[in-house]
Amino acid sequence: MAETCTVFEVGPRDGLQNEPARVSFKDKLQFISELAACGINEIEVGAFVREDRVQQMAETDLIYDAIHERTIRLGTTEAWSLVPNRKGLQRALLAGAKNLAVFTAATDSFTQKNIGMSIRESLAEFREVIREAKQQDPNIRFRGYVSTAFGCPFEGKVAPPKSLRVVEALLRMGVEQVSIGDTIGVATPDQMDQIMKPALKSFGVKKIAGHFHDTRGTALANVLRSLEIGIRTFDSSAGGLGGCPFAPGASGNLATEDLLYLLHGLRFKTGINLAKLCQTSLWLAKRLKHSLPSRYLAAYASDCR
Repeated sequence: MAETCTVFEVGPRDGLQNEPARVSFKDKLQFISELAACGINEIEVGAFVREDRVQQMAETDLIYDAIHERTIRLGTTEAWSLVPNRKGLQRALLAGAKNLAVFTAATDSFTQKNIGMSIRESLAEFREVIREAKQQDPNIRFRGYVSTAFGCPFEGKVAPPKSLRVVEALLRMGVEQVSIGDTIGVATPDQMDQIMKPALKSFGVKKIAGHFHDTRGTALANVLRSLEIGIRTFDSSAGGLGGCPFAPGASGNLATEDLLYLLHGLRFKTGINLAKLCQTSLWLAKRLKHSLPSRYLAAYASDCR
């Protein structure tokens, strides 16, 4: 039997947050609905962050209203959102969110820039976030993100033990999985052996995911090496949307279409309809009024002419 890989779609959050023009609420809802209809089972739909920090995420509460009212039809798809602190958690709980993500980094410089805390402070805050959430609802699930795990725009290359210590700290406080991120797209396949391989060996396949940016064209190479090591969950963004507004030069999320083409070509099962996803991304590109960087999407569009 073919092995299964999980694709964790981050386009509605990590993708849209970097768009300079405000995306309409109606288009956000349709985007999420269409992604779910493609067969994607895990979608990051928003973030409970300050509007003045990330304007595109201002309507996350309303997205959950739409989910509960079935304006968005998710079916078996799980909706996820980021919470940066206890204030964000209270908003998430009021919205009825059940799948939450906390996010820190492997360097203090980036963590300060991103969420205004040191690594130590962020871990202490998230420990309380998880404790409070579980007290109110034991069924709430948590995911963790470690940004700049391979390289930082402010501190340069990151020593693997430093990244792995943050991964371990998040898992110890109760997150179900940690997504190890190449936020500025500097990682190369040899670094998969230095960070992803020991993380997999220490914590197991269900606990570790890869989040690679394609800024320097190495995202798929890193996915391929991670697959060889045994990683089976990868974050990606429809069309290759987005980046990080707090990391200079951090363009180029790995495109979900490019990831799927690789996985399906290697006979991994994902349950996702690649052609339908391309149609969704092309629809969004028209709304955004610019093309999207996915290579597979460009080839698909050319073939459809």
